[in-house]
Amino acid sequence: MNSVLVESLDQEGRGVAHDNGKVIFIEGALTGETVSYSSYRKKPTFEQAQVTQIHKSSSMRVQPRCIHFGVCGGCSMQHLEFGAQVSVKQRILEDNLWHIGKVKAETMLAPIYGLPWGYRERARLSVRYVIKKGKVLVGFHEKRSSFVADMQHCEILAPKIAALLTQLAELIDSLSIRDRLPQIEVAVGEEVDVLVLRVLEPPNSKDETALRAFADKYEIQFWLQPGGPDTAAPFHPLEAPPLAYSLPEFDIIMPFAPTEFTQVNSVLNRVMVSRAIRLFDSQPDERIADFFCGLGNFTLPIARSGAQVTGIEGSETLVKRAMQNAEYNRLSGNTRFQAMNLFAVDEKNLAQLGRFDKWLVDPPRDGAIELVKSISPEIAPERIVYVSCNPATLARDAAVLVQVNGYTLKAAGVMNMFPHTSHVESIALFERQ
Repeated sequence: MNSVLVESLDQEGRGVAHDNGKVIFIEGALTGETVSYSSYRKKPTFEQAQVTQIHKSSSMRVQPRCIHFGVCGGCSMQHLEFGAQVSVKQRILEDNLWHIGKVKAETMLAPIYGLPWGYRERARLSVRYVIKKGKVLVGFHEKRSSFVADMQHCEILAPKIAALLTQLAELIDSLSIRDRLPQIEVAVGEEVDVLVLRVLEPPNSKDETALRAFADKYEIQFWLQPGGPDTAAPFHPLEAPPLAYSLPEFDIIMPFAPTEFTQVNSVLNRVMVSRAIRLFDSQPDERIADFFCGLGNFTLPIARSGAQVTGIEGSETLVKRAMQNAEYNRLSGNTRFQAMNLFAVDEKNLAQLGRFDKWLVDPPRDGAIELVKSISPEIAPERIVYVSCNPATLARDAAVLVQVNGYTLKAAGVMNMFPHTSHVESIALFERQ
């Protein structure tokens, strides 16, 4: 079997090499290593492969901490030293900005780090009763598979939840509805840990007794979700404190429901919000827009400056939550929220919002292409802070902002929201020339 030199890492954390005129993407290989590989997918111009032997190892290679690494699909970069992971993500951001957007930041911001382990406070765990194993499995999917990984622990989940995987599996195995419970949504708050059980059939009285005993023993709260996200409701204990996270720098407490979107990493979220607010530099006399505002994660900290802030979001449910959070934090006086489909926005309905001095844009992975294409000179803000979870769509949108709308990309940098995964969270500052 031929050995190849790994030239770089791609956006999925795979080693990139060339062999016989093809690009080879090799899972488990690192930059600078000489490896042998076995392909599991072959196309005319590229192959996807798994490393089979490392002939020359990288100095950045480390022993993965998790015993399930390589089987579980939850992480892809535990074999790479923690600091090097962030360097790779910074390079991916720069490469995407240049190769896709043909733009380059005047300043690359210092990367934001967080806790390397036990950081994940939001997760969706799959549940499956496996006849061949004679037991229930609770965990993430295996790599490249719909099978659930046989996990006894997880190094990136919040420690309390990670320690319960085996007990949860045993609990569900004892229920009459073990074949009708496909998913558990994890939501860790500052005063309560919630597990939302997706139930395709209601539990019987014996199941309910077992669930209550488990919740009491391990001090968690169960919710049951029989249908869509809006059907989720507390089951036991009913008197638990509300789910919430805090942004102490801005004296903000943010209640949320376990099925509503929040960042998975609350420690890094605080640092991210702080950086965004510094870049934003909002003033009391300014009119600010927060697009894709969610439950107000950036809107309310911006409002603390005294500026008038309008949060715009596609989900009616999140708009309602954001309004409640503004009231809870006594910021209703200088905030307003409205629902709008920002993936279908055009110049006309954007103009109806009026001109804002500054924008904050925090879209999902699809980016904000329709929004940035709809900017006219009459409503163009002086400054845009763009928070992104996908460097490719950030780069695409940056091209429009710079080459069409006349903005300068003043600064950009990565935030390691998801250590040991290939997920790249980043932030960019645009200023109008």
